[in-house]
Amino acid sequence: MSKVILEKDGRIGRIFLNRPEKLNAIDDDVPDALQDAVLDAEKDPCIHVIILAGKGKAFCGGYDLAAYAEGDTPNPVYQGERWDPLEDYQFMWGNTQKFMSLWRCPKPVLCKIHGFAVGGGSDIALCSDMIYMADNARIGYMSTRVWGCPSTAMWVYRLGAERAKRVLFTGDQIDGPEAAAMGLVLKSLPEDALDAEVEAMASRLASVPINQLAMQKMVINQAVEATGLNGTQQLATLLDGISRHTPEGHAFKARVEDKGWKQAVAERDNGTFDWTTGTPLKD
Repeated sequence: MSKVILEKDGRIGRIFLNRPEKLNAIDDDVPDALQDAVLDAEKDPCIHVIILAGKGKAFCGGYDLAAYAEGDTPNPVYQGERWDPLEDYQFMWGNTQKFMSLWRCPKPVLCKIHGFAVGGGSDIALCSDMIYMADNARIGYMSTRVWGCPSTAMWVYRLGAERAKRVLFTGDQIDGPEAAAMGLVLKSLPEDALDAEVEAMASRLASVPINQLAMQKMVINQAVEATGLNGTQQLATLLDGISRHTPEGHAFKARVEDKGWKQAVAERDNGTFDWTTGTPLKD
């Protein structure tokens, strides 16, 4: 079964992240499958608007740390002591550009977040045009505490410098109402009202000619890109690789191997472990 599904419903294309048993976590296949689905919808002359969502209990749980961090063999996300910055950059830049297929698509993309959109899952969501979020959902990039830097850099473009720093310095997850108040997402709603709100907007956009939608998106995106988006993303992608191969990054990886990713992630997110010394913090 495909890890990303495209369903065509008249003028609406519905793209679903489809690894519900893994909370739609990102593995080697998901970025390619996502881009393929976006390009398929883009080429379909019947589709005017795209809804992006996740199957199961959440939108996306980020990169699959159980696959990339828990094993003791090098992989594209963690190469160990023999880290090749260029190899790392090429892999992550490829993923960044595949996520950005949502941004480049001339058709509007409405993202619907339930459960949570964290880590790389937030990268995917923030490349969309409009985001609707359940009040009880969570969004965040917790690995900015150690082992990550959001490669799409969309946090600063949506929030501005100060609010982006508030989220990325702490690695905190924020709920729907706070995300909406900050301007990170368009709207936060009770979970049982989320589908209806997104469907109403999709239906509204579906009545607009494709060329009109494309022209408006082109102008608005250009205004953002003119501020240096591509260069910022290149730097963010490079720093993402560096963050996984610092002394603290190696310590985090070792902790995952020793205690499992759930405990290591909890210690990272709760601030109960000193990654510089490799020891738990005392109360």
